Order: sequence, then structure tokens, then C-alpha cells
Amino acid sequence: MPQTNTSAAAPLAALRQKAGPIRALILGGTSEARALASRLAGDARLHAVVSLAGRTSAPLASPLPVRIGGFGGVEGLTRYLVEERIERVIDATHPFAARISANARAACAALDLPLLVYTRAPWSPVEGDRWIEVADNAGAIAALGEAPRRVFLTIGRLGLADFLCAPQHYYLIRTIDQPQENDLPPRHELLLERGPFTVESELSLMRASAVDVIVSKNSGGRETYAKIEAARMLGLPVAMVTPPRGGAARIVHDVAAAVDFLFCEAA
Repeated sequence: MPQTNTSAAAPLAALRQKAGPIRALILGGTSEARALASRLAGDARLHAVVSLAGRTSAPLASPLPVRIGGFGGVEGLTRYLVEERIERVIDATHPFAARISANARAACAALDLPLLVYTRAPWSPVEGDRWIEVADNAGAIAALGEAPRRVFLTIGRLGLADFLCAPQHYYLIRTIDQPQENDLPPRHELLLERGPFTVESELSLMRASAVDVIVSKNSGGRETYAKIEAARMLGLPVAMVTPPRGGAARIVHDVAAAVDFLFCEAA
């Protein structure tokens, strides 16, 4: 954790006693962040910036000002919070964006800044689901076994290289952005698509591709849940990667609670 001297933290504490718009940073890149930005747009009580990591080549438009790119670790984020006189931080990143979430916890702790995690609730298995819950991609690969299988791989593009060690499988890969060519397994088909998806389209895709197992992150939300419903209907197993454990920050799952954090709790 970076060392923060009293002269850096003191102005932030003083700001909380001043009248005027609340200065907030929203770590975004998700549908939850977009919903929050839409709720806050035009509110004169707030000066907020949405930060995007820049991993998606064509991010959806935001009604709030946007900065794109990393901060440079905990120290860079801490410096940004001080320089921009940020008073409150909302982490509305992807449930698997472990690094930026950890950096946000460390930077806010160093500056004694209020931090809220606004995220979608993870999915829970229901009757008929055939989940194999695993901790990471290595666990998912182990769950696939040695015999060749037809795998619907829906983990995003950043972890695809992990599956190079299991080239015997055929992979139907779906991502938003084009992966690196060297990250793609030898036997694969690539779909560049963004959700939401329907149960009907997922059923059609899985049947046409003769999918017999799915690998998915437990990212929660409705946009990509159709594949889980389709897997249940087809009786297919799902190797489900569980989200990383977060820290001690308060977590909410609805936009109203995130708005309350900014305004009601600042009163």
C-alpha cells in the first residue's frame, strides 16, 4: 500500500466539509456502470468521471465524462484521487476485474476515502443445472478431462491462452473483441459478439455446433444468462469459474443503493 502523507490526505478531508458538487470517480466498463451513469447524468449535485480500462476497442457511449486507460497501479490511482479532489469512489467494474478492484481498495484506504462496490449478484445454480464450480481456468481445463470434447468457451479474450494446454478439444469461442492470434487453440471457431443473447439463439447455436460442455465465468447479470438457461434445457454441464474474493468494501447490487452512497450518505 502506498504511503500517503498528511498533506495529501488533509485537503480531501477538508473537501467533505465544503458545499458544492460531490466529486466522484466511477470505475466502469459494465452495464451496471452505464446504468449508474445514466441515473446521475445532469445532476448538478455531482461532478463524476467514469474510468474505463481501455480493454474493449469500442466501448458503449456514456452520458458522463469518460477517461480511458490505466492509472499506473495503486500509486497512480492514489495520485489521481488527490489531484482530482475525488471524495467518493464507486467500483462498478467487471466481477473478475480483480486488479483494479484491489488497487481501488488500497488507494481509498490510504486516503480514507469512502468506497462502494456496485456489482451484479453472481448466478446461483437452480434445479436442473449441472455446474462444476472451479476456482480458475486451470480448474475448468481439468474439469474438461482428457477425452476430446466440443467446448463453448465464454470467458472473454484475456484468458484464452490458458486453454492452449488442452488442444485436443474443439472450442467455440465467443468474445467481444478480437483475441491475439497466438492465444487461440488450434481447433476453434471464433464469434465476435456482444450480448444480450436470447435463450432461443443460444439453443440454436449450441445445437448447430454440437456443443457438449460450456466453460463460463460466473459474471452474474441478465445479458449472458441465456447460455446458462440453454445449457439447463439441453442437459449440458457447465464448468463455472467462481468470481475472485473481494476485500472489506461494502457491496451493493442495485443502482438506487449506489446513488444513495453518493448523496444520502454524504449529507
